[in-house]
Amino acid sequence: MTDSIWPTIHAERTALVDDLAGLTPEQWTTQSLCSEWNIHQVLAHQLSGAKMTPPKFFGKFAAAGFNFNRFAAKQVAVESVGGPAATLAAFRAAEPRETAPPGPKDTWLGEAFVHGEDIRRPLGITRAYPLPEVARAIALYAKSNAIIGGKTRVAGLTLKATDTDFSVGSGPLVEGPAISLLLAASGRKSALDELSGPGVEALRERS
Repeated sequence: MTDSIWPTIHAERTALVDDLAGLTPEQWTTQSLCSEWNIHQVLAHQLSGAKMTPPKFFGKFAAAGFNFNRFAAKQVAVESVGGPAATLAAFRAAEPRETAPPGPKDTWLGEAFVHGEDIRRPLGITRAYPLPEVARAIALYAKSNAIIGGKTRVAGLTLKATDTDFSVGSGPLVEGPAISLLLAASGRKSALDELSGPGVEALRERS
């Protein structure tokens, strides 16, 4: 496992572009797993992240009154204004970029995987994600409350992957595919039905 996130991020961007290249106009407006965004808007959010740098982030965050939801919504509006084809072309052009907002580097692995599923699942598209890197993202979410509240959501539970040698935490067991654990840790309720164990109900109550 390389310590660099970028080969994985680049591969995920390429795969997502390939998956979205043939979408119909109706598919672009499909509701994503993000309650406030459709498929096009989630891609615009990912494009914003790919183009962001720490100085640019702090300037735009300040302009949004240090309100993250307002900041994110504004960036989505900016990056989606030209329509899905323009957003997809810009995301394709951003594939090789190695810039990101400030924060732990494994955050951007989580963003790529979770938002990839936010888009793919409602469209019936499947992907086999790289399990060691998914595990890295779960481990980060289990110890950090930044933005998504993962640490609080999984506190007092053991998360154990059934498709790779990975577990984190202590307490009642929650087990299932690594990507489903990652989605559940990020608050995506739809993934809970793919998990089992005595800790699932506690996780459901916190989602």
